[in-house]
Amino acid sequence: MKNLFTILFLAVFTFTAVNAQDPGKDYKSAEKTIKKFIADPTSGDIGDALAMLSSAVSSDAMKGDAKNWVNKGKLMNDLANAEFKYKTLNAEYVIQSPNSAVEALNAFSSAYDLGDKKRMKDIGYGLEDTEGHLNNFAIFAYQAKDYSNAFNNFSASIEAQKLLSTLGKKSRLDEGTLLDDQYFFTAVSGYYGEDKTIAIPYLEKLYADGKSDGFIYEALYNLNAESNPDQALVYLEKGRELNPDDTGLLFAEINDYLKKGKLDELIGKLEVAKEKEPDNMSIYNTLGSVYDQLHQKYDKEGNQAKATEYFDGALANFRAVLDKDPNDFDATYSVGALYYNKAASYVEKLNELTTDLSAAGMKKYDSTKAEMDEVFKQALPFFEKAEGLNGNDRNTLVALKEIHARLNDIEKSNAYKEKIEALGN
Repeated sequence: MKNLFTILFLAVFTFTAVNAQDPGKDYKSAEKTIKKFIADPTSGDIGDALAMLSSAVSSDAMKGDAKNWVNKGKLMNDLANAEFKYKTLNAEYVIQSPNSAVEALNAFSSAYDLGDKKRMKDIGYGLEDTEGHLNNFAIFAYQAKDYSNAFNNFSASIEAQKLLSTLGKKSRLDEGTLLDDQYFFTAVSGYYGEDKTIAIPYLEKLYADGKSDGFIYEALYNLNAESNPDQALVYLEKGRELNPDDTGLLFAEINDYLKKGKLDELIGKLEVAKEKEPDNMSIYNTLGSVYDQLHQKYDKEGNQAKATEYFDGALANFRAVLDKDPNDFDATYSVGALYYNKAASYVEKLNELTTDLSAAGMKKYDSTKAEMDEVFKQALPFFEKAEGLNGNDRNTLVALKEIHARLNDIEKSNAYKEKIEALGN
């Protein structure tokens, strides 16, 4: 039994030894596959080879030698150069390794960190090639709206510039405003990617440097609006000061006023926006909504002159939209809501009149009720049109149910009640 156990142990040991990983061999195997692809892009998928290469050079056996990192950087540069050529010659070509230049930068950075003076010249020359590839691949990704890879390459190009400067070498980004441009496009790519917060350091750098592009301030406002509203307002006000004609910042300011309920001040902003974008119907709808809210506010306060002024302003803006597009749902619904809200304002008056049971009081009640019903009737065709445009809009169905109930058409009111129930939650 003892001899059998010994034999089994030796067999397992031998099997393990034969299958032990050899980073050097893995590196060479991966390198061979990648070089074959560089020569012929139809040779196959290089995803596994790239993963194997990274794993090998990061192993304990290889990561301490700067030469291995330099060799990886050069190989990644060759790969980036080959794919750049293929893409330039054939716009339909799909880049297999959109971050090969980023990998090159990381490899040269790792080599630099090891402090091997004999390799510094190779690192510098390699980085000069790398930053050109980073810029090319960033542009390819940006044009394809692949903002994640665009950000990776744009941000890496900035790091490449820093490392070249440390090595005492010139960078293409040292010329004119190229470095500022790179920060800007890095920020834009980050902002339009999945995680907008990665853009913040680049936006703040541009802000601190006093750059004036409206996007910087609009993005900083949006990124801080919830978490730090006071600072967001600082960004917005500075942006508006530098870019008074920027519509993006104007709309950001409008949204800020809407959130804070500054309705009177908002009207002027919206009127300016309407002048800048006369064909933007959403501005008219928003302005109409603001006028309607003010109409209700002043009606409750008993200021009928102001209430009428804002009612007319709301109606004019919604009708301007319908003149342009008779089937605009928002404007159609909003006109109905405008009349509905006006009619609803009579309810409180009617409740007050119910306490006066005199002949004069009852007569006043009937005339007020008749006025309310007429306004509800004005709302009705707009809600019916809105239902035709969107039969599943709950608010429209609720309004129709209530109007028919107010007009004592219980059968129709119940029919709309059933429609609402059929929508579920």
